[in-house]
Amino acid sequence: MSDEKKANPVARMGSRIARFVREMRSEMKKVVWPGRKQLVNNTMIVVVAVLVVGAVIAGFDIVCKWLLDSIVELLQMVV
Repeated sequence: MSDEKKANPVARMGSRIARFVREMRSEMKKVVWPGRKQLVNNTMIVVVAVLVVGAVIAGFDIVCKWLLDSIVELLQMVV
């Protein structure tokens, strides 16, 4: 049996955590972080997209409310 298999569960867990941290640090060094200009540009794109989607949802909400109010008013006239 290998030494890792013989070690107690706590020691195995500790070695797994240590390996995870080493691998995470190695991967983080490979990340290409955006510059300030790209970060500002991407942020503005997200803000504009959120505003457009919000406007579309608000418009849909207004149309649905108008439609439901019209249906309720028609039903009240009938009854």
